[in-house]
Amino acid sequence: MDTLIKEKTGIENDLMPLLGTDHIEFYVGNAKQAAIYYQAALGFQFIAYRGPETGEREKCSYVLQQDKIRFVLTSALSPEHEIAKHVALHGDGVKTLALWVDDAFKSYQDALSRGAKSAFEPTTLTDDNGEIKMAAIHTYGETIHTFVERKNYHGAFMPGFEARTPNPKYQSVGLKFVDHCVGNVELGGMNKWVKFYQDVMGFNLLITFDDNDISTKYTALMSKVVSNGNGWVKFPINEPAKGLKKSQIEEYLDFYHGAGVQHMALATDDILKTVSTLRENGVDFLYVPDNYYEDVLDRVGEIDEDLEDLKKLNILVDRDDEGYLLQIFTKPVQDRPTVFYEIIQRKGAKSFGKGNFKALFEAIEREQALRGTL
Repeated sequence: MDTLIKEKTGIENDLMPLLGTDHIEFYVGNAKQAAIYYQAALGFQFIAYRGPETGEREKCSYVLQQDKIRFVLTSALSPEHEIAKHVALHGDGVKTLALWVDDAFKSYQDALSRGAKSAFEPTTLTDDNGEIKMAAIHTYGETIHTFVERKNYHGAFMPGFEARTPNPKYQSVGLKFVDHCVGNVELGGMNKWVKFYQDVMGFNLLITFDDNDISTKYTALMSKVVSNGNGWVKFPINEPAKGLKKSQIEEYLDFYHGAGVQHMALATDDILKTVSTLRENGVDFLYVPDNYYEDVLDRVGEIDEDLEDLKKLNILVDRDDEGYLLQIFTKPVQDRPTVFYEIIQRKGAKSFGKGNFKALFEAIEREQALRGTL
């Protein structure tokens, strides 16, 4: 079943108006080295830092930015710290999906009143550049949503961080903003978390995919996509479905030891240029066989790009009633087969590439087979 639910176009009826994704924080084993990868391979700029040199004694954080995308890489400075324990259990992964709001304290209180569980209470951080207000709630696994209000702040990131001058040798690859973030949850957990986003956050159910939509000969999964009122924040939620072999969702849950963020889709205005540069920078992508391209134009119709260029870079194409999209998926960006990235360019399409699911999941299964986990 592929059900498209009409998306709201305004924010006037939002239970919780969001301005977008403020930042995504990763807990990692070695933030300094991870920051080099994100700069050299993915084209991010190092804009702010917090650590022993700035007076922080327990952890260090590197803030990386590319256009509207802001990542924070954080490591603990002692093995007893909760961040070190998080990394020991889960490996490198997403801890915080921070949401940009006009009123952080109101968003937090409204969420609690509708059943959310507090992750940390409202706090105000100040320095010479102004103030930032924050508060946070729990979502699936150990992931949290932090509400960030920054209208009265003019620094590089937030109080406690010092600005850094970006290294000019690390150049943008053309990534613009976070299109969507995908969460993997345990069997039976999908509907629970969809209801959470509907009831607590005021999100709309946008699309439902069942195991007939997302399956191969061996594996299957189910997915529902929720979106906030203006469509700027979208969260697909996946759960495993019964199959002959272990699905990618089950593999993720086994290696991550619980629910968490599986991948982030990063938007570009020129996927050919972006992916070419990423490949030159050493980023590994999933492989889709050449026969995928034999009938792709019969399925999606006329496109602006040269099919041979897409084939050369292994970029996938799909179409919906609004237009078409181009997408490609990296291999996991750490040793555990957990977090990876999608690079996406939308040319009108609002969907998520249903026509590419079979080719994509067969590509993932080939990688699972190499790891001995299929």
